[in-house]
Amino acid sequence: MKKIRLGQIGLGHGHGHAKMQAARKFPELFEIVGYAEENDEWVEKRGQLPGYADLKRYGVAELIEKCDALLIECDVWNLTKYSQMCIDAGKHIHMDKPASGTLEEYKHLLDTAESKGLVIQLGYAYRYDPNVQKVMEMVRSGAVGTICAINGEMSTRHHDDYRAWLGNFPGGNMYIFGSYLVDLTITLLGKPKRVVSSIVHSGMNGVDGPDVSAAILEYDHAISRIFASSTECNGWCRRTFSVAGTGGTVELRPIEDPVQLTYAKAEPGELNHINYAKELPTEEMPNSNRYDKMLTDFVAYIRGEQKNPYTYAHEYMLQEVLMAATGEAEL
Repeated sequence: MKKIRLGQIGLGHGHGHAKMQAARKFPELFEIVGYAEENDEWVEKRGQLPGYADLKRYGVAELIEKCDALLIECDVWNLTKYSQMCIDAGKHIHMDKPASGTLEEYKHLLDTAESKGLVIQLGYAYRYDPNVQKVMEMVRSGAVGTICAINGEMSTRHHDDYRAWLGNFPGGNMYIFGSYLVDLTITLLGKPKRVVSSIVHSGMNGVDGPDVSAAILEYDHAISRIFASSTECNGWCRRTFSVAGTGGTVELRPIEDPVQLTYAKAEPGELNHINYAKELPTEEMPNSNRYDKMLTDFVAYIRGEQKNPYTYAHEYMLQEVLMAATGEAEL
């Protein structure tokens, strides 16, 4: 079968290099065309990384014309702009997350892609993480009963320059990191009836950035609590995704690297102060393999071998709820 001619627009997104390396593992699927980057500083900083070192640099329009599909890995604030250029040209895209621009601009992108039958795959890595997906499968199978609560935390301790960089976005780290958890929540529960947002500038080390954030997503019979902090010592090891319901609780903590998965089944007579969660087997995901399934699924979507489970409507809802979680919009 014909290979997918693949290019990458932008070197500014930190995960772009790892995705290009993943794509190059599959020469039977991809013909790598090259990359485009309009900012020479990014070329100087990242152009010689192993994934890019021997690739030709093109102008954006020329690269789009030469490709069947493109990875959009530019600075976050330009993601929707470059994606629209590709979709207008009839090209499939993998677009890193979260989407940029206004909700109206993003909806236009999605509507155009849908009308042309083009694939838009968003770069939410947990959609392809085997342990997160095991949690999702357990919930769908009825292991927790009716969902009452979802609890998520995406914390770490970032360098000062990164916390300052978060000021480029509404909601700071809620926008960048909380988006993963918003995605998982709405995948299970759909659109909330109300979102409450809290965004704080810690001021740690004299840096003014929106680096501590929380959001409550309210449903008729459940609440999702999402928290993100860029100031927490050992925050990475407390990253959490748990789903609790009438029949039990399943929890990932930490979510990854290392990963621990537990399940507590609700039993009559169990004492509320006893930890009766049992550890379940997990699958370690080396960083070098983090994007393999994402990229192979991208090809399957393009070829029509698989249907993208994340619809255009889901992607718009995600961005709509995320903007409410950052305090920039209301549902």
